[in-house]
Amino acid sequence: MKFTKMHGLGNDFIIVDLWEECLSVSPQRLAPAICHRHFGVGADGLVLIRHSTRADCRMQIFNADGSEAESCGNALRCVAKYVYEAGRARGDMVTIEALAGIYSIEVIPRGQQADLLKVNMGVPLVAPSKVVVVTLQSSYEGLVVNTGVPHLVIFVPSLAGVDYMGEGRQIERHELFPEGVNVDFVEVMRPDFLRLVVWERGAGATLACGTGASAALVAANLLGFSPRAATVALPGGQLHIEWNHDDGCIYMLGPAEKVFSGAYHAVEGR
Repeated sequence: MKFTKMHGLGNDFIIVDLWEECLSVSPQRLAPAICHRHFGVGADGLVLIRHSTRADCRMQIFNADGSEAESCGNALRCVAKYVYEAGRARGDMVTIEALAGIYSIEVIPRGQQADLLKVNMGVPLVAPSKVVVVTLQSSYEGLVVNTGVPHLVIFVPSLAGVDYMGEGRQIERHELFPEGVNVDFVEVMRPDFLRLVVWERGAGATLACGTGASAALVAANLLGFSPRAATVALPGGQLHIEWNHDDGCIYMLGPAEKVFSGAYHAVEGR
């Protein structure tokens, strides 16, 4: 089975193009094996590109634990770059169908390469009030924002004092979130500059999270910390996020990169 490894700010994915390939195992079983950092290729998620009657392609994303995700901002940029450079896009706009809906991605090209990509992440859904979660170490107040997948956004005075992996692991499966939740810890450096670390549902700590950066900006604006546009700095790099006042949609601008292509021998039960 041929694949392409790509990443968006270090949030890495194994892309399998099902226009060209066939799966011999279920994606729920394949994802944990191929994404394993020591015994597989290594990635945060497995992304399948399928035919779509509603868009240029359909994207399925499976976390490293085999669970399927509704959406992923960094994966959307990677798939858009892949589709654009494969010549399947109509002009500089790529449309991608995902479980969470249809996404439009504007390609900002450099020659024949997709240099930067601007994703319309859609209109966020925000919980009517804050929630309080209690862990073994502390308690946190946060705002739940759904930007394709649910995020609990928690603002802290400094990220340096937060064990976001330990706390995120507990909060992800907290009883308040029966379907699980992504956990975002945010430090406001300036109104237009946020620092963010994310514990992703089904993937754990990642270097970047596009839906998380989008959720962080929305929460920061609603709580009076930020205007409707800001740079969000993650461990893997920076994204520019804008919550458009006119259409209510979030726009995410960032890069995507190809790492390498290869072949993987997928075996049932591996």
